Amino acid sequence: MKLALLLVIIIGVAALAGTISAAKKVDEDYGKSKKKSIVNLSIIYGVVFIGSIVGVAWYIAVRP
Repeated sequence: MKLALLLVIIIGVAALAGTISAAKKVDEDYGKSKKKSIVNLSIIYGVVFIGSIVGVAWYIAVRP
């Protein structure tokens, strides 16, 4: 269980870092909507992170 949780955290951090680095390398036309896109991605990451924490807490609470 600890290994799985650690892997989820590592993959999540790597995905976030990849997204941020990809956002820095954009076309000129994309730069106009860059801020909005980063805000949307941040919201998605926040929702997924909170959902993951709730899921892990639920799993810990109901497991035999």
